[in-house]
Amino acid sequence: MAVVLATGFFDGVHTGHRLVIRELVRSANERGVESVVVTFWPHPRNVLQDDARNLRLLTSLEEKKLQLSALGVDWVEVLTFSRDFSRHTTAEYLRDIVRGRFGASAIVLGYDNRIGNDHLSTVETAAVARSLGMEVIHVPRGLDVSSTRIRTALSEGRVEDANAMLGYAYSLHGVVVAGNQLGRTIGFPTANMQLYEPLKLIPCDGVYAVEVETLGRRYKGMCNIGVRPTVSSGEYRTVETHILDFDEDIYGLDIRISFVKKIRDERPFPSLEALRHQLSCDKQEIIRIFER
Repeated sequence: MAVVLATGFFDGVHTGHRLVIRELVRSANERGVESVVVTFWPHPRNVLQDDARNLRLLTSLEEKKLQLSALGVDWVEVLTFSRDFSRHTTAEYLRDIVRGRFGASAIVLGYDNRIGNDHLSTVETAAVARSLGMEVIHVPRGLDVSSTRIRTALSEGRVEDANAMLGYAYSLHGVVVAGNQLGRTIGFPTANMQLYEPLKLIPCDGVYAVEVETLGRRYKGMCNIGVRPTVSSGEYRTVETHILDFDEDIYGLDIRISFVKKIRDERPFPSLEALRHQLSCDKQEIIRIFER
């Protein structure tokens, strides 16, 4: 059966990607065929060692698949990216995989789609696709959005800018693990998170207003990312969240935090009492943020 297909890594499934995906779904529906996204895992930089140690991802594989499906894509296919796979030219990829394996009758191309190791431009890629009998559906350039720009914004704590480019609130997903229980002794118990995807990008150190999902419900929260300089040696970076109006044991349970706004940098305090006072001020600021 013929399909309309789009291909790429789609890290973050951001607003630029969504232009492509919406056109993919619309075009497939118009033609009465299925919409297919072909994506890859792991990230090419992890395989080709292109500064891989500094690469952090905006979405896990599962998050990416769920977001693409939520946008109406009928079928998300994940190909294993390997060194052998990376040797495909644009023509080979379009002929053997897009056309050959998936039977695409049409391909949707964004303004900067680069497919093969020969790095053809979008115009050149379109010419190859047409030579193989495929219709080419172009998506014009939208806002100046990229996964790299979003990573930079998050790394600088500009979560509101990142959320605007993503089209949704950036989140971290993981399991609650045991901490040192110090927060409870000063009236601010926290849920310490261990991420399910170790390569997921963690925003820069600081205190954030967040929304929290756990136990099937949503709460307001105050998240600290950093090394807790007042109470620890600073060896380990942690993600810990004080959930407002909440007092349940959730160790070992699933938790997702979605970032709303950074309210301050992490910094050391001269005493636990000084830290407790600052946390009380932070909590009031976060309540005001959610009331706006």
